[in-house]
Amino acid sequence: MMADENIITQLSIFVNNEPGRLAAVASTLKECNINMKAFNLAESTEFGILRAIVDNPIEAYDCIRSKGIIVKKTDVLGVLIEDTPGSLLHAADVFGREGINIEYGYAYTGRTTSVFFIRVDDPEKAVQVLKSEGIPLVKESEI
Repeated sequence: MMADENIITQLSIFVNNEPGRLAAVASTLKECNINMKAFNLAESTEFGILRAIVDNPIEAYDCIRSKGIIVKKTDVLGVLIEDTPGSLLHAADVFGREGINIEYGYAYTGRTTSVFFIRVDDPEKAVQVLKSEGIPLVKESEI
């Protein structure tokens, strides 16, 4: 994983696409005492992927793996956005101009802040261009 404080470790947990499998994974998360701060469940015909921002991602990764569940660590960014129309435009426009591809994303809206978690093809460059444009990022320690 990258050392930049603005690059967040996301867990991608593989879930078979069949009844009861998400409950089994959720049971493992509870057993491992994993608190999800934000998540997205994506599916294909054979399996789903539970992408999650969690407390203590390294410990969570180790515990999930020890239970025989396939899990992967992925670098993502957390772009702070306002809860207003058009707030995504600035960051998306900067990425487009700089040739940075957004592979996927999902949002979290809390009581005081909104965050767009995104996977990009060049996280280090993305952090640099967002900072140069004055677009705030969330640090892993702030989640």
